[in-house]
Amino acid sequence: MKPKNLVFIMADEHNVNVLGCYGHPMVKTPNLDRLSANGTRFTNAYTNCPLCVPARATLATGQYVHEIGYWDGAHPYDGKIPSWGHRLQETGHNVVSIGKLHYRNTTDPTGFDEQIIPMHVTDGVGSIHGALRSENIPNTSCERLAKELGPGNSDYLRYDTEISEKACEWIESVDSSSNSTPWVLFISFISPHYPLIAPTEYYEMYPLHDVPLPKPMSADDPKHHPWIREIRKGWPYDDYMNEEKRRMGIAAYFGMCSFMDANVGKILNSLNKSQLTQDTQIIYMSDHGENLGKRGLWGKMTMYEEAAAIPMIISGPEIPVGKTCSTPVSLIDIYPTILECVGEPLLEKEKKLPGRSLQMIANEPDDNERKVFSEYHGAGSPSAVYMLRMGKYKYISYLGYSPELFNLELDPEEEENLANEKKYSELVKKFDTLLNDILNPVETDKKAKFDQAALIARLGGKEAILQKKTFAGTPPPKI
Repeated sequence: MKPKNLVFIMADEHNVNVLGCYGHPMVKTPNLDRLSANGTRFTNAYTNCPLCVPARATLATGQYVHEIGYWDGAHPYDGKIPSWGHRLQETGHNVVSIGKLHYRNTTDPTGFDEQIIPMHVTDGVGSIHGALRSENIPNTSCERLAKELGPGNSDYLRYDTEISEKACEWIESVDSSSNSTPWVLFISFISPHYPLIAPTEYYEMYPLHDVPLPKPMSADDPKHHPWIREIRKGWPYDDYMNEEKRRMGIAAYFGMCSFMDANVGKILNSLNKSQLTQDTQIIYMSDHGENLGKRGLWGKMTMYEEAAAIPMIISGPEIPVGKTCSTPVSLIDIYPTILECVGEPLLEKEKKLPGRSLQMIANEPDDNERKVFSEYHGAGSPSAVYMLRMGKYKYISYLGYSPELFNLELDPEEEENLANEKKYSELVKKFDTLLNDILNPVETDKKAKFDQAALIARLGGKEAILQKKTFAGTPPPKI
């Protein structure tokens, strides 16, 4: 296979269902739809952790959260564990990032030759309140969601515009006539992350009376799993919402998805203009999803489809055109994908990584028995939660609580928990065995909490942390 360049585009918090090519009847994403039509779209793609910082660490290293110890929003990637970027630097490839990385800082050796207008966690620490899991103190910044929504502009939208401009400039500066070593350009946007503010032209594409609302679900609704009640308590976004605000928020989210799509379109046009399309693969994906008011939840932090599932599209040379692939995939598959794209073989130690190349998967028959794994150890969670997707079933194991089992073919909304039904007892046991083959659920939870307690102690203890203000999002760099 001929080595190729790679343009890797990542969104932040893009719900898998909120794209035209994934079947949304209302949301307009013509550029992503075109990318999908020209490549392969994965219908069962997942994050390995529904939270920005740990998700991006798994993406970088090709390893699960429990293997690398970047547990939550206050344990950002610092380059101590090798990334695909390090590997490419060692083999002479140019590796450049533009936009949000959400690593610790700009000086850590994280595998990029150049970081253009990067965003990293606040003060090199990030969201430390999330490490106070035993307290589960409601995040007061959640009130901002209901105050900052609708049409307009924001620092994040301005930042995304600058990211797309810098990306187009970089692409158009490449000498397409040279036979140089393949390069990788990682472009990372913030949209459609909060605040739920969309540029007016995109917001007005979605009239409020047409915006679908999720079924109402109060914080004390008995249908809530008890572990989910704790998440709801720690992230009480919906307490500040009413029907009008929910409609405005969802309309703005739809608008931000279309705004994101327009930025993707600019990048695709620059590739065509620079005559790079024939020698370049393109990946589009998100770090995790977004609950978008379903079950009274906003944000991520759960293993339900709206938060754990992600869009994932790959297009370019040697990628099947117009294919939908149902083989389960996840963020850890990106590491071997990038190496294969640029023509670098896996080293013996890399062959032990849990991921596989998306290019290989796309060119094979669907393997619906492949399993993918996700975990969460962050803010609002009283204990670890683990997820396995295999075939038509999804299994969610809440440490210390009863599990959930869903048949996603018959119950895509995940409303009927099958875990307690006798006829599924053997399947539950099988999933438990598979989970224990990956990790020790109890010991992993202990290790995460130990590391979080140690971090809190280094930063002055619980009382010092409680005196710090919570924040609703990492500020973008000054540009």
